[in-house]
Amino acid sequence: MAAGRGRPCGAKIKPLVSCGGPPMKIHNTAVIDEDAVLAPDVSVGPFAVIGPGVSIGRGTVIDSHAVVVCNTRIGSGCRIHSNAVIGGDPQDLGYDGQPSYVEIGDRTSVREFVTISRGSHGRMLTSVGNDCLLMAGVHIAHDCQVGNNVIMSNLATLAGHITVEDRVIIGGLAAFHQFVRIGRMAMIGGTAGVMNDVPPFCMVQGAPPATIRGLNLVGLSRNGVDSRSQRALKHAFRLLFNRGMTREDAIEEIQQSVELTPEVRHMIDFVSNPSRRGVCRSEGSRKNRLSVVEGGEEPQLRGIPGAQLPDEPTGTDSGSQ
Repeated sequence: MAAGRGRPCGAKIKPLVSCGGPPMKIHNTAVIDEDAVLAPDVSVGPFAVIGPGVSIGRGTVIDSHAVVVCNTRIGSGCRIHSNAVIGGDPQDLGYDGQPSYVEIGDRTSVREFVTISRGSHGRMLTSVGNDCLLMAGVHIAHDCQVGNNVIMSNLATLAGHITVEDRVIIGGLAAFHQFVRIGRMAMIGGTAGVMNDVPPFCMVQGAPPATIRGLNLVGLSRNGVDSRSQRALKHAFRLLFNRGMTREDAIEEIQQSVELTPEVRHMIDFVSNPSRRGVCRSEGSRKNRLSVVEGGEEPQLRGIPGAQLPDEPTGTDSGSQ
């Protein structure tokens, strides 16, 4: 469901738009493009700007001075607070103006001064799911995919091409390297510098590179994961991150000796298919110079303290690195 119709940004604007149905609450100083589509019951505050190719669902509120630049779909029941900027050009030197998009699901709250850039590569889409809370100053760069029920605290920053799975909690001022993946129900501590993939259900903290500090047991309980699966996850976690085993050997041992609950299977699948950044190490394994050793020559660099990875390709969000 791509947003808008792929029109270039900056088309002619007019002060009001009418889409039928119950009257919308649109302040007379709001500026709305003639190509924008607003559902009934949408509210638009003073001096807000809504550009071409924008679609806004029922009951969504756009506060004063918020800007939805172009080619953006916002679902129902959302709240876009003052001075947020959604659907702006990607901060990517390789972007040359081709149509790209932003999608935001239902019931998501976007607080003050949040910025969400349009896509720049591949699907040309940056997406945020349902029931998310993006606190003040959050930045989501081009081509990120943020799942459902995600909370990002103040000034947390995602560089380009990052995947955040469902029910992740990210602390304030945390920053993420481009291309990393954040697994389901992970919890990222404030000011963390995340350089590698964060496995699901884990807690991560620390200056770059942030390290795994344990399982997010409180989050697991709050999200209804039963004690049987929590025990299995603890066993799997110890084998993966605290025994100095190769990833392949650890997974083989888990498959033989650990109950394969859905959560354990998800953790195995996640660490078996890392991004180019590899998987975070645990704090205990770093202190003891132990780590999950990945197969192949290049990924093994990630098991050596202080090893440098090759530079990433250009075309990432320079403001978020």
